[in-house]
Amino acid sequence: MRGLWRWAAIAAGAVLLAGAVLWAWPRPRLDPRGLIPPPGRYHVRILRDTWGVPHVFGRTDPDVAYGLAWAHAEDDFRTIQDSLLATRGTLAAQYGRQFGPSDYLVHLMRVWEIVDAGYERDLAPDTRALLEAYAAGLNHYAALHPDEAIASLYPVRGKDLVAGTVHKLPLFFGLDVVLKELVSDRPQSAARAAEGRERHEVYGSNGMAVAPGRSADGHTRLLVNSHQPWEGVAAWYEAHLHSDTGWDAVGGLFPGAAVVLHGHNRHLGWAHTVNFPDLVDVYRLEIDPQNANRYRFDGSWRELETRSVPIDVKLLGPLHWTFHRDAQWSVQGPVLRTPHGVYAIRIAGMGEVRQVEEWYRMNRATNLAEFEAALGMGALPLFNTVYADGEGHVGYFYLATLPRRPVGPDWTRELPGDTSSLVWRDTVPFARLPRVVDPPSGFVFTCNNTPFQSTAGAGNPDPAAYADLPGIERHVTNRSLRALELLSADSAISAGEFAAIKWDMTYSEHSEVTRAWQRLSAAKDGGDPLLREALAVLRGWDRRASSASPAAALALTTLVPGQRNEPLPDTPVLLERLRAAARALRDHFGGVSPRLTELLRLHRGPLDLGLDGGPDLLHAFYGRAEKDGRWTVTAGDSYVMLVDWDGQGNVRSESIHQFGAASTRPRSPHYADQAPLFARHELKPVWMDESVIRAHLEREYAPGP
Repeated sequence: MRGLWRWAAIAAGAVLLAGAVLWAWPRPRLDPRGLIPPPGRYHVRILRDTWGVPHVFGRTDPDVAYGLAWAHAEDDFRTIQDSLLATRGTLAAQYGRQFGPSDYLVHLMRVWEIVDAGYERDLAPDTRALLEAYAAGLNHYAALHPDEAIASLYPVRGKDLVAGTVHKLPLFFGLDVVLKELVSDRPQSAARAAEGRERHEVYGSNGMAVAPGRSADGHTRLLVNSHQPWEGVAAWYEAHLHSDTGWDAVGGLFPGAAVVLHGHNRHLGWAHTVNFPDLVDVYRLEIDPQNANRYRFDGSWRELETRSVPIDVKLLGPLHWTFHRDAQWSVQGPVLRTPHGVYAIRIAGMGEVRQVEEWYRMNRATNLAEFEAALGMGALPLFNTVYADGEGHVGYFYLATLPRRPVGPDWTRELPGDTSSLVWRDTVPFARLPRVVDPPSGFVFTCNNTPFQSTAGAGNPDPAAYADLPGIERHVTNRSLRALELLSADSAISAGEFAAIKWDMTYSEHSEVTRAWQRLSAAKDGGDPLLREALAVLRGWDRRASSASPAAALALTTLVPGQRNEPLPDTPVLLERLRAAARALRDHFGGVSPRLTELLRLHRGPLDLGLDGGPDLLHAFYGRAEKDGRWTVTAGDSYVMLVDWDGQGNVRSESIHQFGAASTRPRSPHYADQAPLFARHELKPVWMDESVIRAHLEREYAPGP
């Protein structure tokens, strides 16, 4: 026994010694040499308004990009660096093995091979200058803040920013869903049905535009309202970018983006929502029984291109291990080996690197023709885009790099990988895709719904005209149903009425939620006292997710589907949901009809605010249930912007961010200063003139009497 204790003491000492060594191990330090640009290289001023929003003024566009990088790093350097780590395929080296699959995907998709091949060849010189200036801003910030910098990332290059869009955009059109299905061990995972791409949580976005003929005062109106995660690499950041050479745009962008992704300039504005074109095809490969690295193609065996890729993984402290995995490629594209087969994936738009350039051209467009020319580049693989301008034009454009697929096969399912007849090479040009420009109704909208219902009546794209383009979605959402109802019902939409449409919290009478409610309302309680009480409350619901609606909390926790296209449940299933929801509300809140604001919460540091709204509403929220029965909102309505051009083409806008100026620094005064306004459905002004910004700052910070 004495020996056992002796060995235990030795082991404990070894552990303590190892811990001390790891604790004392020096963290890699950033070498600032070469990261600070020469004096006078960039001419830029960063002016933050009373809400902390950066207004970046520069002589040239690269000057502005440099300043944007610096300003965003001041607010959220950690997330920008995480985005760069993901793009480099080095997340696991920084944070551990759970990020190994993400790093492997960068290699499997040949992200860097694509960027290295296309950066000089395909990007215009002005775009490269912009990207290199943004990278210089990050490098300079890192050099002066070495304690915040991840040394292995520097120097950052313009290519890093291009690689970010090449890497991330396929995830917007469901590539991750396809990959997860393929590596699943379920037998049915081999067949990628089209609904599998769309069957995910019903996150969404809204965009609307009203022409002068539909407004009460002859103004043109635009809503920019993407629903995004509230934190992370896809969370919105607001900025205003102004150069002396004509760039003057304000709106939302993501960490690592060098341009406004949607918003407006003096002349025009635009809003994106995610659409669901079928851009991914899956092929089952026939593998040579004598050689696992050969596959049959056009009657003969071909060798798979195989590369051993290194995945550096952090284990403990400074200890790392490099794992090597094969990344394989066929004629169709990247290859996955699974227990139930070997599959090749073909992705529309693969090899394209000009996405940032298309957004840059949109930023600088001054009229409808220039904006359409930017969209006509066809670099963005997806997005519904709503447009409005100071000349009174409104429009909707369906963006998608749809493949030109041969007619006949069911392209929504697994395809044979042994024939070149199924390997498409071209995509449908922008001019051939659905669009609506200046419709008779005077309004357009998109709420992640089919492009064939983007306005009212005449002017909608005719589905028959696109019968040769399979892969365009046909579904509607509650948000699209409500947008159509509300916009159609008002022939003279004022600024206040337009804002009220944006904050609408009612489920359409034609929605799946309403049908489920009607089915449940007609059900019997079966003698269950809890069900009897809950049904009595639920039958009085007004279909609104508002704190003024006593049944709202019970209705949302019972009726809202977890996935798009989820079939309407049978009555017994609905009754069981109702029973579980009623029990949870009673246990946590003392009754089955608490105010919705007690249930739905915004958390930001010590701030804890109640919200109203809910899934698939024009005022949308999504969250996670906590142990105390409340929901912490994690996504949904985030950056909201309302834009207005008067009859003379003068623009003004208002916006709101769910937290503040997207600063992730808790000590910042703007960490959560917009949250109370957001909870009250209020917006703040957007300023674009330096004199106006300075006047407001002087008033805000003027000494008291």
